[in-house]
This record gives sequence, structure tokens and C-alpha cells, in this order.
Amino acid sequence: MPHQGEILQEAIKSSGISITRIVEEMGITRPTIYRKFKEDTIDYNFVKRVGDVIGHDFANDFTNSQQPPLSFVTQPVGVTGRSAVTPRVTPPAISDNSLSSQLLALQTKYIALLEAYNELLLKVYGPR
Repeated sequence: MPHQGEILQEAIKSSGISITRIVEEMGITRPTIYRKFKEDTIDYNFVKRVGDVIGHDFANDFTNSQQPPLSFVTQPVGVTGRSAVTPRVTPPAISDNSLSSQLLALQTKYIALLEAYNELLLKVYGPR
């Protein structure tokens, strides 16, 4: 069974919309989306944003057991309809104490934090 990154990549490929257009509309970099293609689980908000850009509903593509806990909780802000990043939801504790899994978990959190920071900068300063 393909993991979420592969499902995301296939949906983008099937849409016919270029990666360049997707990353520009989302305000992320090409390396970020290519990293997402390699991930087993992807944040729900990221998948939803990609779906909005390519016009694809991923609700039937991911089963509930595949959905990871949300890294960030969003709430609507004012009339603009944009979302704001709110305090982080605490993920479940890692049961495996191996150093490599802890490092991978920290890397995933760090990347999510950088992407949230990038979104915040876009909201404050706008696109380039």
C-alpha cells in the first residue's frame, strides 16, 4: 500500500498542474514538497492546501488509520478567511526509544515548525 507521500505525489501528477505552480501558490519551496513525497504521514492541513490548489479531495485517499495527529490547530481569523497558527497540540509519546526514531520525530517537528513560520511570514509580509 502506498504511503501518504506517494498518494500526494500521484494526485499531483494526475492533476497535470506543475510543481512550480503548486509551490508558488502555497508559498513553499520545491525541496519542501519533494520531502513531503517521501514522508509516510503528512499533516492534514498541508494535504488540504495541496488539494485546494489542484482541485482534489483527499478524503477518500487517506483512511483514518493513516491520518497522523495534527501538528497545528488552526482557527479562522476575521473576514479574510485565512487561518492562523495556534499553540501546538502535544503529540502522543514515542513508544520506541531508539535514537533514530527520536531523531526522525524531531526532524519532522522541526520541518513543521519551519513551514508554519514560513506561513506566518507570508501572512505578515505577503508574497515576494
